[in-house]
Parts: sequence; C-alpha cells; structure tokens
Amino acid sequence: MRLRPFQQVDVFTATPYLGNPLAVVLDGEGLSTEEMQRFTNWTNLSEATFVLPPTPEGHAAGADYRVRIFCPGRELPFAGHPTLGTCHAWLQAGGQPRATGRIVQECDVGLVTLRRDGEQLAFAAPPLVKSGPLAEDDVQLIARGLGVARDDIVAHAWCDNGPNWRGVMLRSAEQVLGLRPDGAVLAGLDVGVVGPRGKVGVVGASDAEGIAFEVRAFFPGNNGLAEDPVTGSLNAALAQWLIGAGLAPSRYVASQGTALGRAGRVHVQQDGPQIWVGGHSVTCVRGEVRL
Repeated sequence: MRLRPFQQVDVFTATPYLGNPLAVVLDGEGLSTEEMQRFTNWTNLSEATFVLPPTPEGHAAGADYRVRIFCPGRELPFAGHPTLGTCHAWLQAGGQPRATGRIVQECDVGLVTLRRDGEQLAFAAPPLVKSGPLAEDDVQLIARGLGVARDDIVAHAWCDNGPNWRGVMLRSAEQVLGLRPDGAVLAGLDVGVVGPRGKVGVVGASDAEGIAFEVRAFFPGNNGLAEDPVTGSLNAALAQWLIGAGLAPSRYVASQGTALGRAGRVHVQQDGPQIWVGGHSVTCVRGEVRL
C-alpha cells in the first residue's frame, strides 16, 4: 500500500453537498480490479474512479488519461457524473490537456471528449448502444413498479449508452416527484423517469428556475432498489431520445435529486449532431488515501 492523491467531488452542483458525490483516486497505477472494487464498496458512494495513464492505443488517439469507473458490486463501462467529476479532479490536480479547448478521457466505451463551458464541464454524449421503444410488456411492468397507470407513461425508449437504462416520460414533474416505486416489481431494471415542468419540450416561461424536466433514476443496489441523486449517463441518453423525438428543445436544463434533498442541475445542449451534457463540479475533500 502507498499514499495516493484523492479528491471527493460533488458533481452537477456549484454548492457542496447538493449534487452527486464521487470518490476520485488520482493515481490508480498498480491497483488490481479487486482492490479498486473493495475501495469503492468501502466509500459507500454511488461511484468511485481511478485515474491511469492512457493505453498505447488511447494515447495514439489523443487521450489525456484513462479512467476505470466502479459502483458498489461492479465496474461500469461509462457513467456521466464520474466522467465530469474525474475530469474536474484531474484538472484541479494540475492535469494539462494535450489539445486546446478539449479533454479526452479513455474508458471502457472508448474515448469521451469533454469541453469547458465557462465554469462548467460538459461531455459529448456517447452513441446509444440500444435505442427505440420499449417492449409493451416492459412498459406495463415499469408502470406497475412505479405505481402509475399505464396511460400515465406518455412516451418511452431504450436509453442504453453503456448502463442499461430504460427511459419513461410521465405527464408532469409533480407526478415524477410523487413516485414511490416498488423495488420487488422493478428488481433487476435500471429505470429513468422524466417529467416535464410546464409544457412538454419547453423550458417553460412560467418556471422561474428555468427547469424543463424533473428526472429520477432507479437501479438495483446492494440492498434492493436504489435511487441515484444525479445521473449523467441517463441524462445523456434521455437528451438523445427526447431531442431526437421532438419532445425537448435543443437546449434545456434538467433537475434531478429533488426527492432526495439534492438540487442537481444538468445542462443539455445540442451542437449540430452532437449533444453535450454538463454541469458544475466542486471539490469537497482533498487529501490522500492509503491503497
């Protein structure tokens, strides 16, 4: 074991403790998969990441660093809030991008490009692995698990960009916030729920916050169904679905974590064919860990 530089970052918020926390080990060299997983489980956070030098292939393709992303119990090929939080921590620790105006992260889904947008970072939404409408049996199961009528699900789609999200849209943000899901019914499913604030697809003029959608994310945790405070991968896939289907404008802000006492804000913007997903990050803990 040795001391390794470490940060705990709160992502999708500029105010500490209102976003989604992430543990970042800034030197993961020499650690085994088992050691990374054990540390992740110990943190009791939704994810932990380990920064490594790029592989030779990644370096040749322009990667600035490589990251391995873990949640309790398993490694993830990609996740959004760990992508933003790791990049924030890497820059805070003195990381210097090879290219001007962009940072390139290597992870198990390949290369992910990030850009700075003022005080925010944003990542380019990776291609969907699976898209299109859900099977009707799945929709009925999700409705039952969420405790809503089938007709309350006004749209649905696969939102799989590594994590295997199923996305459903309800009639309103209030209905999303009122959900009391049944973990036994939804066992084994990763479900993302989105509800419009004001009119569908409009950052409503009547909403003083300028929030277009309320989002919640449910997934299998170590102790049954869990809820994620703010989810970059889901919001990226939701944006690809909603903008592509004409259900959202090309630029909007989503709120997530409200039901958990958080205030996550996810900024979505489409530039040409590319969708960018971003937000603020703030370092809450900086030091060393013995690993």
